[in-house]
Amino acid sequence: MKKRPLLAVLAIGALLLLASHSHAQTILNLPRASQHAVAIQRVGLTDISIDYSRPLVNGRQIWGKLVPYGQVWRAGANENTVISFTDPVVVGDKPLEKGVYGLHMIPGENEWTVIFSKNASSWGSFSYRQDEDALRVNVKPQASEFHEALAYEFDDVKPDSALVTLRWEKVSVPFRISVPVGDVVQENLKSQLRSGAQYVWESWDEAANYLLASKENLPQALDYANRSIQVESRFDNLMTKSQILEAMGKKDESATVRAKAFDVANAIQLHSFARQLQFQGHQDQALEIFRANVKKYPDEWITHSDAARLACANGDFDHAVKEMKVAAAGAPDQYKSAFDRLVKRLEAKEDINK
Repeated sequence: MKKRPLLAVLAIGALLLLASHSHAQTILNLPRASQHAVAIQRVGLTDISIDYSRPLVNGRQIWGKLVPYGQVWRAGANENTVISFTDPVVVGDKPLEKGVYGLHMIPGENEWTVIFSKNASSWGSFSYRQDEDALRVNVKPQASEFHEALAYEFDDVKPDSALVTLRWEKVSVPFRISVPVGDVVQENLKSQLRSGAQYVWESWDEAANYLLASKENLPQALDYANRSIQVESRFDNLMTKSQILEAMGKKDESATVRAKAFDVANAIQLHSFARQLQFQGHQDQALEIFRANVKKYPDEWITHSDAARLACANGDFDHAVKEMKVAAAGAPDQYKSAFDRLVKRLEAKEDINK
């Protein structure tokens, strides 16, 4: 018997190797029947990403046949479907640490199990092991419009959560991901304020205003406001401090800081704050600041608009038109059209303070 040439033996070995992989993965970079996709959603500061492949229905019976009921399924095609979170989250009502997880599912006619596996690098679910589960949640499948290609979509996005929905054929499988946004932001702020951002007053003021608006951790908000003022005392951060103190029920302290803010404010800052009060429905307080602005800065173009608003509040539309025309004439070019519209509204005897 003749010995096979070495090259022939190697060639046969290579063919056998390729054959052993032909059902598992593509050796070359070629188009796939189930194309790659990524779905990403940010909730607060937390990024949720799903990396998966999209099999097609292609005329096949999917549920209970191609994808059997009661068996672990890769929830996609090809490699593991992978889901990642940049911060801790809550799936349904169960906590899950930040990280990268293999996403598997066990389909059922009336209930599905969604599995987050600590192993995110396997090929599909063929080597799945239950002892590597980080979390399991049970969800209810729903009827859906027909989807030829499997898709993961983010629905019902809210400030602190999003609904992740798998859709394929005529079935959808939703599960909600929630994020403790307040905790994540506060922790993130501590990190950001140790960077170069700590050397400018705006950074501390932004942090203080975020906590004030969310009504979370007002003592920390006050500390940030004080840090901002230490870097550079401004009308903006003094007003932030005043509003935080008021929210904390410290009205006398708030009034003292607000008076200090008004002392250093320019005409546009006072006007802007008064308009903010109007938007919030505090009409009397706004008119009081308009009066103070007109008295302090009688020759500024913006305070003529404040005088017009005061006249409008008193029903004196003729004087209001006169003052607003002065404001429109002195306004920067980018604002002229807006003030011209205010003149026309006053000429029509329309209350511009509402």
